[in-house]
Amino acid sequence: MKRFRLIAMLLSVLLVNAPLFAQEEKNISFDDYLKSFDYKERKNMKIEIPEMLELYKQGSAQIIDIRFPEEYQAYSFSFIKSIPLNELPARLAELDKNKIIVTICPHYDRAEIARTYLTLKGYRSKYLVDGAVGLAEYLRGDKARDFINAIKK
Repeated sequence: MKRFRLIAMLLSVLLVNAPLFAQEEKNISFDDYLKSFDYKERKNMKIEIPEMLELYKQGSAQIIDIRFPEEYQAYSFSFIKSIPLNELPARLAELDKNKIIVTICPHYDRAEIARTYLTLKGYRSKYLVDGAVGLAEYLRGDKARDFINAIKK
């Protein structure tokens, strides 16, 4: 009887804490990542502006601007968190592991570096193909107004 209670107690502890165990950081090496890289991963690493904005509106994505602070000061987006690329390793705790992390920079070069880093750290991540420059162009006039009004609801 004592053995049954002990087993039942251990199972209940495991079941209650299963979500915590599932969110443990799962680092993979760059070598292993490259060995498994295929067309599916090539497609999954990218995201277009409309899909990113829709995921953000749904609360499924966290967008990270990895530009240098000086670039961020020149222009920025109110709904995007700034974490410069060189600060990313020290600021991982600010990211939500339950969301797709979308990285952006002016074009996509640094965003892809950040995306690769986050992927190797166990995050679901993508980089914005059109970059911050494309996003600024996309969110002009009525599109900007409509998007901001949609996320305020």
